[in-house]
Amino acid sequence: MMRPSTSLRFAVSAWFLLLVILVIPAGHPASAQDSQAWSEIRTQLYGDERTIHDGSALLEIEAPDRAQDAALVPISIKSLIGPDDERYIKSLTIVIDENPAPVAGTFHLSRDNGIADISTRVRVNAYSNIRAIAEMDDGQLYMAETFVKASGGCAAPATKNNAQAMARLGDMRMRQIGDWQVDKPSEIQLMISHPNFSGLQTDQVTQLWIPSHYVQSLDVSVDGKSILTFEGDISISENPSINFFVKPQGDGELTARAVDTKGNVFEQSWPLRMGSAS
Repeated sequence: MMRPSTSLRFAVSAWFLLLVILVIPAGHPASAQDSQAWSEIRTQLYGDERTIHDGSALLEIEAPDRAQDAALVPISIKSLIGPDDERYIKSLTIVIDENPAPVAGTFHLSRDNGIADISTRVRVNAYSNIRAIAEMDDGQLYMAETFVKASGGCAAPATKNNAQAMARLGDMRMRQIGDWQVDKPSEIQLMISHPNFSGLQTDQVTQLWIPSHYVQSLDVSVDGKSILTFEGDISISENPSINFFVKPQGDGELTARAVDTKGNVFEQSWPLRMGSAS
């Protein structure tokens, strides 16, 4: 049987390449897969009956177009609710379509936060849409999304060895940010030392799989009143760091209580002071 000539094979290849360019949207190579993944995730989270509205006028989600480190991708969700809007965001859920555990976590908020802004760091396992779904106090759902190019974040090795990570397990730090005034939304950064093992990583010394072990819940209160709760999964990066807001009523005490998947409970309290903070 005769082989096709070089020129014919080149022509066929060129036509095939042109077809690929025309059919697959540039800059969004996983668009079809994203759509299918989100359809399934949406049904599991909210069923097929609830409407999810366009949240572009209500939420803004910020993340790098291309992550420098897929295991530590910073994301910020900012509320665009106007001062005359009497509603508030009751919860914010972060979804990363192409991750093995796509629901990174849900933050439960209230009017006591003042501003429903959340910043944290996540793992991104493949080119994926990252979504923020807000549930309002009236039950309505709104969604904003962005596309991030990253891969391998869920299987990336931890930055510290196991012994170091476990020695500092559960240590927490709190930082007041900016100028704190009574009844004005004020920013807090809460940091938890925890490897947040995904179950997809290997020990760099033994080359054995590391079982999943991560912070699954967090409750933050001020003077005994809960102001933020969180349920998380393996898509939250190691050493979770969360920025959020509160409306202080004066000097007080903030307490954070975290529970991980092995039942370990970590609790710590710090004084809150009005005035300028670093």
